[in-house]
Amino acid sequence: MNMASHWFSPKRLLWASVGVAIITIALKTLAWWLTDSVGLLSDAMESLVNLASAMFGLLMVTVAETPPDDDHPYGHHKAEYFSAGFEGILIIVAGLGILWTGGHRIFDPQPLDQVGLGLVLSVGSSVLNGLLAWVMFRAAREHRSLALEADARHLVTDVWTSVGVVIGIVLIHVTGWLWLDAAIAMGVALNILKEGGHLVWRSSQGLMDEAVEAEVQQDIAQVLARFVYVIDDRQVIRFDHVVTRKAGQRRFVDMHMHMPANWSLGHAAALRNKVERTLMEAVPGLRATIQLLPSDVEAHFDDPKDAA
Repeated sequence: MNMASHWFSPKRLLWASVGVAIITIALKTLAWWLTDSVGLLSDAMESLVNLASAMFGLLMVTVAETPPDDDHPYGHHKAEYFSAGFEGILIIVAGLGILWTGGHRIFDPQPLDQVGLGLVLSVGSSVLNGLLAWVMFRAAREHRSLALEADARHLVTDVWTSVGVVIGIVLIHVTGWLWLDAAIAMGVALNILKEGGHLVWRSSQGLMDEAVEAEVQQDIAQVLARFVYVIDDRQVIRFDHVVTRKAGQRRFVDMHMHMPANWSLGHAAALRNKVERTLMEAVPGLRATIQLLPSDVEAHFDDPKDAA
């Protein structure tokens, strides 16, 4: 791990997210208290969700780093999916709360006070969230961390919430239409609900052993193609039943490797080890499991009896 990866590790960034969430909660709550804007109140409520999500994400990333044990021989990497699912549920709850608050206020609009200072506080907190989200997205791609990606997406949602609220307050100041405050808050809530649903879906797919990304599958296929050996239009060395899955930051591939039946076990094992090493060099974090079979032996997993 290089120095940049160390400083922008998932745990460090989630700790940073906790700190930024506390700062933005203070700024947005003050902005709401000064202006009495339900839009700014919805913004502050989402920041509370940010704090809870970052803390839970930090807990799950810590669990995911726990080494394998007797009860979890494949490790604890799927803990990050629980983080994303939990964050998605919290986002949905926050969105419903904002809808409820906005629905009441739209029939009883209230004038706004000290709009200028409230906007400054809201914009300042959005800048903090936006910068942190940008860093977290880059780190999430590098570390293949769904917990980081979930938190970054939530921060981006928070930024767009703030943008919508700021635009709404400016329009209210220009037009005098007080009902816009509640209407924009409800529009922001719908966007929040969409983002929350997306995170819950991503989490569920990870827990159901989703296949690795298309680009990773392509890398695996390219490596295997280098080891295929053909004589007289007959594949002497070939691969089939290639199955992949991902679990948090880990990637797994299982397959059958067919080779001549007259090869010694040592010769066959040496080639298998070379294939495994090449795969893991091409896809960092990949764990390969290769079963050796003679060239003229087929293994079938689609027998109806197997599905019973």
